[in-house]
Amino acid sequence: MVAELRQDRGMSTDVSGMIECRPGARLWGPEDEDSVWEAGIDLFLLNRGNAYDGLACLFGIRNSFGFRPLAERRGLPDDASDGLRGQFAAYGGPDDVHGTTWLTWAELAATDWQETDASGTRSRAAAAGTDSGWGRVWRVMSILSEVHGSENVRLVVWFH
Repeated sequence: MVAELRQDRGMSTDVSGMIECRPGARLWGPEDEDSVWEAGIDLFLLNRGNAYDGLACLFGIRNSFGFRPLAERRGLPDDASDGLRGQFAAYGGPDDVHGTTWLTWAELAATDWQETDASGTRSRAAAAGTDSGWGRVWRVMSILSEVHGSENVRLVVWFH
């Protein structure tokens, strides 16, 4: 791992994205035409950093750790909010970013946080759990899921 980080020292990977929620799904059902995704909060505002072990276990980015990623390269959701689409375009869209993906709070809530990387020494919880820099993101998503339901809250990310 140290050798790989030294090798890539000049090229860092940053993550950007947004938490979205779908308030209409709770009120009218997920198939209703008014059940659209709404932009929630930009990851930049939660200042969660970009520790590579977290990016590896969550999204498969810089995965020299050998984690089984939770959500790897799913792309931009077809039903993404206008606010998210604007943010994505501001980063250059698909021509300038890579690894675009998303995951719902329901998926995160069902995650085995004790699962380890390929070496068996680093758990998901240590890399990206509630006590990591991702903890603030998970708290915001948890609160939104209490209001809107766990399937109606998601994190959409891309890398540059």
